[in-house]
Amino acid sequence: MASRFLTLADVMEVLNISAPQAYALVRSGELPAIQIGGRLQWRIEATELEEYIQRMYQQTRARIETDHDAPAGPGARVTGLLVD
Repeated sequence: MASRFLTLADVMEVLNISAPQAYALVRSGELPAIQIGGRLQWRIEATELEEYIQRMYQQTRARIETDHDAPAGPGARVTGLLVD
């Protein structure tokens, strides 16, 4: 049976982020979590992590769709800046 709850270390591994980044996500409420036990260790429901990942995909898609000034493809670079 898969575990319902993940540790911050699990989240760090799945998202490939640092401990400070993981703490920032849960403390800001961006990634819902609970604190349990005498040492108040953070736990994140696996479903909450999956929902967070889906939200990030949606936000990324929206940003790409609305960013008309983005370089045209992989490896494309902006070579100049026009100023009026």
